[in-house]
Amino acid sequence: MSEDDTAGPVLARLNEPAGEHTRVAVVADPHVSTRADGTSKLFEHTLAHFEAAIADIDDRDVDAVLSPGDLTKDGEPWNYDAVDEALTRLDAPFYAVPGNHDVAKYGEEHEPLPVDGFAERYGPGTMPYHVEVGTLDVLGVNSAGSAERLFETHEGAVTEATLSWLADALDTAETPVVLVHHNFPPVIDQIAAHRQIEPEMVAVPSMAESEAFAETLAAGGTDVVLTGHYHLPATGRYRGLREIAAPTTCSFPQSYLLWETTPEGTTIRLVPIADEVGLESAHARRTADSATARGLTSIAAARLASFPLVSE
Repeated sequence: MSEDDTAGPVLARLNEPAGEHTRVAVVADPHVSTRADGTSKLFEHTLAHFEAAIADIDDRDVDAVLSPGDLTKDGEPWNYDAVDEALTRLDAPFYAVPGNHDVAKYGEEHEPLPVDGFAERYGPGTMPYHVEVGTLDVLGVNSAGSAERLFETHEGAVTEATLSWLADALDTAETPVVLVHHNFPPVIDQIAAHRQIEPEMVAVPSMAESEAFAETLAAGGTDVVLTGHYHLPATGRYRGLREIAAPTTCSFPQSYLLWETTPEGTTIRLVPIADEVGLESAHARRTADSATARGLTSIAAARLASFPLVSE
C-alpha cells in the first residue's frame, strides 16, 4: 500500500503520528436524509453524496473508515437504515461517534437511536471505545450527549466518567488518535473571527469545559484529535493538541479526508466526492441560503485556497 497522491490536495503534513503504513478515510457530517430537501445541507442530495464517498473510499484500500458523527439529519430510524444500506458496499471496518444530530433532542417526535444502540451499529459495541487500526490506536468519544444529557442543547461536553476512561486507555495506547464530534476553541474561533465580515452569522454550538478534555488527552500523549461539526476543512492547536476538522459530504465542499501514516509522518488529503458542476452548484446553493451558510462557504473557500493548512 503506497501513498495515494492522486486523491486530492494536501490539507496537512504532520510529523506525528508516524509508524507502520496505515490508510484511513474520515467521513464527517453526511446528515443523510431520505424525506427532506432544501437548506444549505442539500438534504435531497445527502444520501447520494454519502454513497459517492463510500464508493470512492472502497476503491482506495483503506484500513478503516472513521466518522466524527452527524450521520443522519436528526437521528431518524429511516435515515439510519439508509446509512446502513450504503455501508453494505464498504469492505473496510466503519467506526463512528455520535454527533449532536444523532442523539435525542427536545421536541423530536421520532424515537432516536440510543447511544448504546449507536455503538452497536457504528462501533465495536461500546462507547467510548478503543480500536487498533494499523499503527493507530483510535479512541472514540461521545461529546454529543444522550437522552438524559445535553437533551436541550446542541452543544457538546465530555463526562467525568469518560475522562477517567480516557486516562486509563491512554496508558496502553501507543499511537493515540481521538475521534470526537465537537471542536476545540481555536477552530470554533475561526467562525467568530469571520463575523467581522458576516456579522449576522450565528454561533456554532461548542464544547463545554474543553480544557479538562484537552488536558487529559495531552497528558496521555495524544497528538491528533479528529473532529467534524464545523462542516469545513480546518485545523487548530489547543493545549498541545493538533485538531483536524473534517469537511462535510453533504454540502460545499462535498468531500472526505484520506489519512496516510508512514514511518516519516502523516499526510492528510481532501478528496472531493462531486464533480466541478456539483461543487459549483453546492457553492451557489449554500451562499444563497443564509448569512451563516454564506459565511461558512466563504471560510471553506479561503481554507481550500490556503492548502496545506499545516506542513510540519
